[in-house]
Amino acid sequence: MRIAGLISCAVLAVVMGVSSSPAAAADEPTVMAASAYVVDSTGTIHFGKRQTRRVPVASLVKVMTAYVVLREARLSDTITISATDVKYAAGGGATTAGLKKGETLTVRDLLYGLMLPSGADAANALARRYGPGKTAFVAKMNNTARALGLTDTRYTNADGMPTPGNGGYSTAVDQAKLAQRALASSTFRTVVGKKVHTVGETSLHRRHTWRNSNKLLSRADGVLGVKTGYTSAAGYCLLFAGERGGRQVVGVLLKDANERRFATAEQLLDYAEEQIIDS
Repeated sequence: MRIAGLISCAVLAVVMGVSSSPAAAADEPTVMAASAYVVDSTGTIHFGKRQTRRVPVASLVKVMTAYVVLREARLSDTITISATDVKYAAGGGATTAGLKKGETLTVRDLLYGLMLPSGADAANALARRYGPGKTAFVAKMNNTARALGLTDTRYTNADGMPTPGNGGYSTAVDQAKLAQRALASSTFRTVVGKKVHTVGETSLHRRHTWRNSNKLLSRADGVLGVKTGYTSAAGYCLLFAGERGGRQVVGVLLKDANERRFATAEQLLDYAEEQIIDS
């Protein structure tokens, strides 16, 4: 009788739709990226997939570049673009901010050129100035990574380009930690949250209009940024953040498909919000 009663209870539970598995698990988004991680400002982890695997992260490297520059520079500092800055980006086939030799721009504007169109020319100019020299600047990037506890991160350049060493390596967890620190800066948040930034023509520089490569900003409300990236070794990457359920949610997708990364990020933000509300 006892066994029969237990079986009857189990049958009833199925009929009533009761399950021992959490309901949220059935709604978890399908994530095709090789590595992924989502965490909120309370430290609650909402998603993880090979999140501690060391891989190249392409232009997500520029988040650290911006972070170091913001610690070293004044936004009103000016930098004159050199022929080396322009040739470096063009020679590597990287995305650029369209800078020209002899132009002089402020650090504030170069940060937009670095983060929105992902300009390797802007990265080179900033690293050259605030190393001073690129070798010294990369050393500052690595020292900062250690200071922040990013134990699975190493940089070889300021832009994530393939040479040398694929720009180094990091993990989804470390990139999320870095984003959380960087987003504490109001200047950083302003830059990465801007869809378009225009620098008007002056006697010191041409007019520049830079559009943010992060399409997530136009797909969902409450998105804060942060950065896209691509190389053949890293695949399409996305570091993203948004306000959800009264918390800041940060996510990382590494080695994904181009358009899919934005759709997946939107789903992950919604998923995190559901978990926050239900908690």
